[in-house]
Amino acid sequence: MKFISWNVNGIRACQKKGFELFVQREDPDVLCLQEVKAEERQADLRLHDLYHINWYSAEKKGYSGTAVFSKVTPLTMTRGLGAAEHDKEGRMITLEFADYFLVNVYTPNSKDKLQRLMYRHQVWDVLFLQYLQKLERQKPVVCCGDLNVAHREIDLARPAENQFSPGFTNEERAGIDNLVNAGFIDTFREFEKGGGHYSWWSYRTAARERNIGWRIDYWLISQRLRPRLKRAWIMSEVTGSDHCPVGMELA
Repeated sequence: MKFISWNVNGIRACQKKGFELFVQREDPDVLCLQEVKAEERQADLRLHDLYHINWYSAEKKGYSGTAVFSKVTPLTMTRGLGAAEHDKEGRMITLEFADYFLVNVYTPNSKDKLQRLMYRHQVWDVLFLQYLQKLERQKPVVCCGDLNVAHREIDLARPAENQFSPGFTNEERAGIDNLVNAGFIDTFREFEKGGGHYSWWSYRTAARERNIGWRIDYWLISQRLRPRLKRAWIMSEVTGSDHCPVGMELA
């Protein structure tokens, strides 16, 4: 099975840059989107003949939001973490399939002056890990999305300059440590140990052209799924957003 995750930074803008052609060309079995910034009816996607589409818009118009496209009909679909105070921004969709749960998440950003860091570190990351562990007690978990953090120094081009920047604070990185320590595998690092591989680039100062980027988009899987993991990759050649898609393949 081929899985692709992509923060499209506005599905309507991405559509104008070839989104549907990308989907048809890559033909994923599961496609997870973050930051769709629209309701499903506003996107007017021509993919309903190919996929079951599950959409979760934020209450605030033109903000956040997630979507999952799957060729197989899910057994169940759940939106959010299950608590109203955390589920107004359309940040998470969970689909249950026969032998695994799929979780698509758009983790809250800590913001420029770290106004949201403590919420993210002390509340969201804690609840999110607990949620994944609860699912895993039932069946293995496949989790993807824009986690808004570069885990290690190797995961961004300029770590020394960004020690206290949103997306590379010790608190945010600890969130990924906790996921890994709980047994969830960062699939890309199972195949690639080197640097220079990024999934997000600032629109400023031609960062993408110079590959001054961050790896903040992930596919994580339960340990029980490791024997089925065939490959994981970053599609840095695909434009249409300030993020690029990231992929994974399971037998």
